[in-house]
Amino acid sequence: MPQIRPITDLRNTNEISEICHKQSEPIFITKNGYGDLVVMSIETYERQLALTDVYKKLAEAETQIAQGVPLLEGEEVFNKLRKKYVTK
Repeated sequence: MPQIRPITDLRNTNEISEICHKQSEPIFITKNGYGDLVVMSIETYERQLALTDVYKKLAEAETQIAQGVPLLEGEEVFNKLRKKYVTK
């Protein structure tokens, strides 16, 4: 579960860093009782970026399907990839 901490807790950067790495979740920082910042480890940030990229690609694929773009056969795609990337 994400933590919500006051901005004054940022004085102890080692503790904040440790929490970010242990929990693999962002910490929400408040200022005067309102949301102000989000702090997270690089690993968590990269994971979030990867998920966002996957969701973006899925949305694009769904749009293409809705527009009637013809689907490719799975075996055909994998065969082309094997020919391109697998060395003999």
